[in-house]
Amino acid sequence: MSFENTTVAPAPTWDTTTTPGPTATPPTPEPMPETTPSRGRGWLGWLLAAVVIAGLVFVKMKYFPSTAGGDKKGAGAKGGRPGGKGGLGGKGGDVQPVQVYVVQATSLTDQVAATGSVLAEESVVIKSELSGKITSLNIKEGQSVSKGQLLFTINSLEAQAAIKKQEYNIKLFRDQERRQRTLLDKEYISAQEYEQANNQLLTAQADLQALRASLAKAYVRAPFSGVLGLTTATVGTFVSPGAEITTLSKVRPVKIDFAVPGRFAANVRVGDVVSVVDETTNKTFDAKVYAIDPQIDPVSRTQPVRARYANTSNELRPGAFVRVNLKLGEINTALQVPTEAVIPEASGYNVYTVKDGKMVPQKVKIGIRSDKVIQITDGLAVGDSVIRTGILQVKPGDAVRVIK
Repeated sequence: MSFENTTVAPAPTWDTTTTPGPTATPPTPEPMPETTPSRGRGWLGWLLAAVVIAGLVFVKMKYFPSTAGGDKKGAGAKGGRPGGKGGLGGKGGDVQPVQVYVVQATSLTDQVAATGSVLAEESVVIKSELSGKITSLNIKEGQSVSKGQLLFTINSLEAQAAIKKQEYNIKLFRDQERRQRTLLDKEYISAQEYEQANNQLLTAQADLQALRASLAKAYVRAPFSGVLGLTTATVGTFVSPGAEITTLSKVRPVKIDFAVPGRFAANVRVGDVVSVVDETTNKTFDAKVYAIDPQIDPVSRTQPVRARYANTSNELRPGAFVRVNLKLGEINTALQVPTEAVIPEASGYNVYTVKDGKMVPQKVKIGIRSDKVIQITDGLAVGDSVIRTGILQVKPGDAVRVIK
């Protein structure tokens, strides 16, 4: 038996300075378990989807209803032709309920409404014409006085002294004139010398009249009967010419000033009766027109008119605001409709009438109008039914149903 000499090779060695050593294979990572989605998030998504679908269904049913039923009733009833018996717009369609007004002949008063003011029959501001102190005051505020009654006086001592002086001068000039006339008659002097003496006498007499007129201004009297106003003057008050002392007004009767539009100027006459309504008490009074201005106001294009009211019980006070109604005439067979039944258009006015159960538009012409009714002068007759409610819901030719 032979044994072979075997040599065991040594394990190879690596020079790590020149050649890098073999890299160890990294271990294979174990697979991570698959993550399961959250149950809460899945449930929320389904809920949102259901809400969106429900919203779409609601919108479809609310704003886009199916016409299948209508097709069955309309087009399917007779060959599918629209407008057939039972279709839209036929006898089986919707009928709009409306209220109507039956036109009748009524009585209509043609009148003009205006605004006016109350004026005193006579009114004046009492002023002083002289300067001086008030020596007596007989003014009772708000009281009635008679014409010529003394109201107050102003210190007049200087005026009285001037008058006395002038009276002495006149006496002297009169004596001189008498002597000059005697000398003229005997031809001792010329006519010119006499005329100079006579002129002095006449001039002195004229000056005396002026002084007496000035003295009269110191005694202020009521120019007419009336009611005194308020005053701030007292005895001892120094006043200047033009100073206001009080007012005097005659309030029985009173005047009513108002104006009517120019197009009615020809219808207003002296003697016409106007209805006056006091704004404060809402009481009505009858006044009579007594004056009309001959000219129309070029700015407002109105006719100034003035009426008079007796005012025996002082119902109206000067300065008050009033409403005036002037009657121009009366129509016994006027046709009137409610204001809401008249539709203004570019070409005029229209009303909607009911004929044979359908709405029919009718052009009309209007006349006198108020806040509730309008007069129809052309286009309607007695017995016509005019729609007053539901006007915006119907069109010409639509079927309507009259309700009470």
